[in-house]
Amino acid sequence: MTETGEVSLRPSGGASGAAARHAADAALAAELRERYGFLRQVVADMERSVPYAAALVSGVDGLRLNLRDGEQQASRRDPQHGIVLTASNGSFLEEVATDATDPAAVRRAAHDLVEGVRSRRSAAGGPADGGASPLGIDPGPPLEGDFATPVQIDPLQETLAQKLARYEALRQRVRALDRRVVQGTARYSDGVETKVFVNRAKFVTEVLHRVSLNLTVFVSDGQQRRYDWLSLGGTGGLERLAVGDEDLERMRDTAVALLSARPVPPGTYDVVTDPSVSGVLAHEAFGHGVETDMFLKDRARGAAYIGRQVGSEHVTIMDDPTVPGGYGSYFVDDEGQPATPTCIIKNGVLQQGLSDLFSATRLGITRSANGRRESFARKAYARMSNTFFAPGAYTREQVLESLEDGLLLVQASSGMEDPKGWGIQVSTHYAREYRGGRPTGVVYAPISLTGYVPDVLHHVSMVADDLELHAGGCGKGWKEYIPVGDGGPHLRTRVRLG
Repeated sequence: MTETGEVSLRPSGGASGAAARHAADAALAAELRERYGFLRQVVADMERSVPYAAALVSGVDGLRLNLRDGEQQASRRDPQHGIVLTASNGSFLEEVATDATDPAAVRRAAHDLVEGVRSRRSAAGGPADGGASPLGIDPGPPLEGDFATPVQIDPLQETLAQKLARYEALRQRVRALDRRVVQGTARYSDGVETKVFVNRAKFVTEVLHRVSLNLTVFVSDGQQRRYDWLSLGGTGGLERLAVGDEDLERMRDTAVALLSARPVPPGTYDVVTDPSVSGVLAHEAFGHGVETDMFLKDRARGAAYIGRQVGSEHVTIMDDPTVPGGYGSYFVDDEGQPATPTCIIKNGVLQQGLSDLFSATRLGITRSANGRRESFARKAYARMSNTFFAPGAYTREQVLESLEDGLLLVQASSGMEDPKGWGIQVSTHYAREYRGGRPTGVVYAPISLTGYVPDVLHHVSMVADDLELHAGGCGKGWKEYIPVGDGGPHLRTRVRLG
């Protein structure tokens, strides 16, 4: 993926597998255009009766493997394919979704949607809500294009048996790392997501390839069991899942060290967060907290802080769906907005939120490319893509050497936030004690970080230049699950641990 988010679909030089994948994706784009070209007329017919209409076709297919001692599971991802039609009633957006994608069925669904909108407006005597201000939706500048994720090593060229053999062999390498290893697991997934978006100004196709891999090692000293994991993932092919011996050895060494880990004494600490912990801080603090559909519902405190200082001058947070290989990367969001980076915080000042079509239009703010759906059958919300702290001016070594008496927090495992109260909680796998800028060998686990978001960000005093992104998933509340990336560099701050 280039910085502009566009790649050529014409086969080019390089590995034959990559060229074959480019050719296959180009053929798929042509097939999608031919099959769903009728949607141009469907949208035009709808807009004879409503001020704005759009259509999104989406589908996903893929494979999951789950491997452990004595068990191999392989399953296909639920193949969800369908169309969602959107119509403005003048004040809000109304939608209908269907898995019947033939032209006749889609036209019936479009007719029924428009008739429902018209009857509700007539019964209300005007706007569908009886008084909301008019919703003037801009369809955006014209865009015709076919977009696809670059793939170097194509997972679709491997059979199920080959994939099972590849990742079972990797799991066996984990299993053989140490005599104290009692279990090793491997979870692999690949997926192909196809989309077509149509409104009066746009007709775009998109093919996204995503892969992920999680390896976990469990060790025991005969009294207790501990574990560590390695997670990889991104948009692209199997080249995103390369694992070296040093990666496996580091995972083993961490799991063994955790056998002697002790509980952390509760208190306030100077800490350095590794990229995964930095990423969850960014995701929870000013990811969810600035999704502008929450602004409309008065559920996010950040709405009142646009243009105000919310962190130290070292803090810059981005959301960027154009990051090459990012697990949350895409070319066009699910409401037709071309992917571009959004600067959420710049030098500590809150710049703007992440918007979907409706919230941006209703709030009268600049629209970002963050209107995303879990599937065609789900509503579009303002959602993150790849959210991260921008790199700073220090090296990783300089940041760690600055810890006179503190902790290095490693491997975030979960996070929660309160967008209204700005409380945050992040769980991390473990922490290493530092004294005089050097590790003491003492390990604490598990770790729970809590705090008030502006306090955590105002205490950021150093940011390294070693940006890393990690693959993950994100729910809106307890549902609406989508792929995202998060990360950042090592950064120094002050937090409460327990």
